[in-house]
Amino acid sequence: MIRALTFILCGIILLGSCKDSEKEDAKNSEETVLTTRYYLIRHAEKDRSDPENQDPALTAEGTNRANGWADYFDTISLDAVYSTKYVRTVMTATPTAEVKKLNVLPYNPANLYNDDFKNSTRNKTVLIVGHSNTTPAFVNKIIGEKKYEDMNDTDNSSLYVVTLRNDSTQVEIRSVNK
Repeated sequence: MIRALTFILCGIILLGSCKDSEKEDAKNSEETVLTTRYYLIRHAEKDRSDPENQDPALTAEGTNRANGWADYFDTISLDAVYSTKYVRTVMTATPTAEVKKLNVLPYNPANLYNDDFKNSTRNKTVLIVGHSNTTPAFVNKIIGEKKYEDMNDTDNSSLYVVTLRNDSTQVEIRSVNK
């Protein structure tokens, strides 16, 4: 009788440890797939009525586009929203950030994709609002090659989606007219 109980007890312990091992294996395999996704856009239409103004706000059309971006990102989970410190980029980023209950975080276009930025955005999904020159430059910096040229100054609808999954990098360019 004691032998039978010992045998049953050993079987239960063995089964329990196998289950824990399976959970640990599943956890480890999930942890090995690290995905970072960057959505990069240029600011919406800016007010060009005063050529002397170096930091113009958005036009009504630009405000509508900024709200359209918020609609576009509505079903996409974002961990952070970044923008340069210019009025037009902050105005473009703000509707999306508000919907997501996030603050618009500044980034320095002169120091794109540095180690601090990489580390703080690793394994996250991030929106980055920039300019016709900084948006493709940021993509180039992320992928490690100069592949994308400056955007046309009237292009306010392009969306670069850069996905880093472990050692692979994928770039997709979409045109979003909202």
